[in-house]
Amino acid sequence: MTAAADRLERLAAVEEQVVSCRVCPRLVAHREYASAHRKPAFAGERYWSRPVPGFGDPDAGVYVLGLATAAHGGNRTGRAFTGNVTADWLVAALHRAGLADRPTSAYRGDGLRLTGAWMASAVRCAPPADRPTAAERQACARFLDAELAALTWVRVIVCLGALAWEAAAGWAGLRPRPPFGHGREQPIGAERTLLGCYHPSPQNTRTGRLTAAMLDGILHRAVRLAADQR
Repeated sequence: MTAAADRLERLAAVEEQVVSCRVCPRLVAHREYASAHRKPAFAGERYWSRPVPGFGDPDAGVYVLGLATAAHGGNRTGRAFTGNVTADWLVAALHRAGLADRPTSAYRGDGLRLTGAWMASAVRCAPPADRPTAAERQACARFLDAELAALTWVRVIVCLGALAWEAAAGWAGLRPRPPFGHGREQPIGAERTLLGCYHPSPQNTRTGRLTAAMLDGILHRAVRLAADQR
């Protein structure tokens, strides 16, 4: 088996494990509640209503990590960073950075392709109030471990927000945990780097805390770092 085929097989196995997970009762209940109480704009849609696997290029050098699946985003569409305002911001920026073939991520199966990038959430189910508990974050950590073990070319983990940064620092075994900051770079050994970025959520983008130029700067830096460390 070639290295590329091995990556695909391992990623498929991780996806199967993610999608079938029912470990956290509170998260299972909330994702199913969201599916039963759709927003009016999505009233006629059938929700995915399962944990959401990562998505992207198996040869990715850049791994984009968010905190958790959105109740009416990934929980509806079945794909990370798909179908909501946050997705609109992130995927448009990935497109500008040359990591996505189009600037939109509307639904699973819309033809979106990532090149050199993978995107996922530290918590694969939608949590109430977008706040997973420490136990829920820990339960999902095994999926981050498994994905990054399979994605052998990843050199940069772009952490969208402080809790994604904390999840990635935990994966890397960093003690003490380095503080999060927008644009902060934390080397992991000689070949990998954590790169902090404010989360492209409406509360950050609509207030100007995160601008398109700031997000572009982070992703372009990630691309350069990944190329330098490959």
